[in-house]
Amino acid sequence: MSAAAGGVRGEWPLWEVFVRGKRGLNHVHVGSLHAADAEMAVRNARDVYTRRNEGVSIWVVKASDVTASSPDEKDPLFAPAGDKVYRHPTFYDVPADVPHM
Repeated sequence: MSAAAGGVRGEWPLWEVFVRGKRGLNHVHVGSLHAADAEMAVRNARDVYTRRNEGVSIWVVKASDVTASSPDEKDPLFAPAGDKVYRHPTFYDVPADVPHM
């Protein structure tokens, strides 16, 4: 029996859940759940992670599709940005006549 046809939950893929709150601008990782497909994952995420109507948007991503760097790789991964001062806003002079700055 396939997972989509009602197999054991442990056979279903793991989904990472991200929720954007009413006052938030960003989606925040709130947890994980198992579901047969993306539609089921969104429905289950709504039931599990937004019980008090605090969310306005839900994203679900298969955990197997997430690639992340390791905290141990922080220095070699982010060190090259340190010598590119032009990426920092303080590198540039803002003319006095620019409004709202």
